[in-house]
Amino acid sequence: MHGWLVLDKPVGLGSTQAVSAVKRALRVGGYAKARVGHGGTLDPLASGVLPIAIGEATKLAGRMLDADKAYDFTLSFGVETTTLDAEGAVAAESPVRPTLAQIIAVLPRFTGPIAQTPPAFSALKIDGKRAYDLARAGEEVVLASRDVTIHSLCILPGTGRGTAGEAGGRGGGALPLHQPAAGPPPRAGEEMGQITLSARVSKGTYIRSLARDIAYALGTVGHVTMLRRTKAGPFTLESAISLDILDEAARDARLQELLLPLQVGLVDIPVLCLTPDQATALRQGRRLTGYAVPPGPTLAMLGETPVALVDVGDEIKVVRGFNLMSE
Repeated sequence: MHGWLVLDKPVGLGSTQAVSAVKRALRVGGYAKARVGHGGTLDPLASGVLPIAIGEATKLAGRMLDADKAYDFTLSFGVETTTLDAEGAVAAESPVRPTLAQIIAVLPRFTGPIAQTPPAFSALKIDGKRAYDLARAGEEVVLASRDVTIHSLCILPGTGRGTAGEAGGRGGGALPLHQPAAGPPPRAGEEMGQITLSARVSKGTYIRSLARDIAYALGTVGHVTMLRRTKAGPFTLESAISLDILDEAARDARLQELLLPLQVGLVDIPVLCLTPDQATALRQGRRLTGYAVPPGPTLAMLGETPVALVDVGDEIKVVRGFNLMSE
């Protein structure tokens, strides 16, 4: 079992718990013990795409942290919380509600390269301690601004009228945490209680901070009441499975039918086809020279078998070798 299982993570489940669920499924199915890891943390209050690496694919899990992500999220206006989502306590309130035209006008300011301050309740470390631990202890948390890129940001069609958000306590927002609002389009000049947006973002982007800053730009405050990851690197909801499907496949010992190949996690880089002698050299840690290959990260393959993630320059050298036998 070497490859990826893509979970459609439900709200309330942490990423580490999702890894444990896959480990349990492997045991139930009678599969050989294998390393399991996730390809990027997804908050318990968020749902959606969570790639789970199994076996040799775990060598690529860290690479997923650098991949672009896509999210749908609902921004509820009028209340800011300590956590910037529906879990926190009320931190600020405003009577201001923007119109749809005002929201449309402000979104271009948050598209492209932007500077963003991460939330105090985040997993970033300050002097070796997690920011959220310091924040929960009542300490003031000051995080440095970071440069991120919002590749696209748009309003989801048919979403966003709603009413003003009411925060405080789990599930205290204007929307269920797993689905956006839907209904008739707003009237011209109508004040919006919430809006559901879709964003494709670079690594390191915090959607909660993005929502906070959009609300500020509109002269109000806000927090996220729904967050769903729709894409992580090459993985999308189309290939994602629910925990029910995972458990059913485990009981029937057919998890391999749901497993995506290791190389799916590397579809964004070129492939170098090897001869058996070249594959042997790379597996032994030797470098290859004298090949006219474009520079940069490359997946070295022997037939259908991944041999190594290599870096091509003056030489071809192994970055990550895969212990997979050719069929």
